[in-house]
Amino acid sequence: MQHIIDRFISYITIDTQSDPESPTTPSTLKQWDLAHKLVTELKQIGMHEVTIDENAYIMATLPSNLDYEVPTIGFIAHFDTTPDFTGTNVNPQIIRNYDGKDIVLNAKENIVLSPDYFEDLKQYKGQTLITTDGTTLLGADDKAGITEIITAMEYLVKHPEIKHGKIRVGFTPDEEIGRGAHKFNVAKFGAEWAYTMDGSQIGELEYENFNAAGAKITITGKSVHPGYAKGKMVNSIILANELINLLPKNEIPEKTADREGFYHIHTLNGGIEHTSIELIVRDHDMEKFEQRKLFLTTITDKLNGIYGDCIQLELSDQYFNMKEKIAPVMHIVDIARQAMEELDIAPIIKPIRGGTDGSQLSFMGLPCPNIFAGGHNFHGKYEYVPVESMQKATELIVKICELTATK
Repeated sequence: MQHIIDRFISYITIDTQSDPESPTTPSTLKQWDLAHKLVTELKQIGMHEVTIDENAYIMATLPSNLDYEVPTIGFIAHFDTTPDFTGTNVNPQIIRNYDGKDIVLNAKENIVLSPDYFEDLKQYKGQTLITTDGTTLLGADDKAGITEIITAMEYLVKHPEIKHGKIRVGFTPDEEIGRGAHKFNVAKFGAEWAYTMDGSQIGELEYENFNAAGAKITITGKSVHPGYAKGKMVNSIILANELINLLPKNEIPEKTADREGFYHIHTLNGGIEHTSIELIVRDHDMEKFEQRKLFLTTITDKLNGIYGDCIQLELSDQYFNMKEKIAPVMHIVDIARQAMEELDIAPIIKPIRGGTDGSQLSFMGLPCPNIFAGGHNFHGKYEYVPVESMQKATELIVKICELTATK
């Protein structure tokens, strides 16, 4: 346990936030700090063919120790953290033998991690938790996944009696801004399939995710002195409000769950002459996803018909539901499920209400289900991870390697 704690903390204390406004890969120079550390560590534990390219994509190999052929499989995680909340000066707290009660993250700011609000905490009573200090995110998304992959590879190197085929590992930048797979060289990776270690609570096994699109709506108004504005002024803020009110009130993240899709407005900036709205569109069902995009076009056209072509809509697809690519090769999910059951982990098979590198990689020719990394409350100050969950994820990687060698 302490080995996992030490490794994890060494990663999360390196700031690796990505930046959606940057055109480079990686999008921030500070991501290189952890990338170079990971390369060094992979070499130190005995991995082969350790490479890092000009965009900070890391790959390494654990050679097969079998005298027969089995599929080459991979494990993938990302080393950037979200730009949604600061990852600078992460100061983790270790709560041993958690008593099931409120955890004071920051007494000065009265920031409390409470099981009354975050009910998942209750299942980890008696375990060791790593939390934030209430001022930053933690970075378990996805440095927990990296910790588990490297620890599992280290274990397999030290225990050659455990039989396994060729294993590839990959670490990527910029997943949090949707670009983690954009420059991933699937042919170079050379695996028949892979698993992203990027899920949340223990037991999660996911092979469905949202179809996703982004939208930017730009509204152009006309500014006139308000005392003489009748019949002349076009207030783009008012038009933005009218457009927002045309969206379904209950189809937002706060009111949807499971496979229900939504519209999510995340940015609104404006004045009388110019207002911009940025939102995302999500749905698991492709037909409903296309209907949602068409609805945005329809309401934009409606308002343009009333106010005179002053609204511009830009829509762009971001990723698609990987179920389409994984359904034909469900044995890769079955292996992960069997591995969990053999380790007394209850599989939680459910759709991802989001996306991972795996969704894009699946459409690039690398089927890639998603497995739990253990963390909770990602992208904010209430993030935490039970160390026991990271231990189980590490054991699961080893078990998947073993089972693949017997199939």
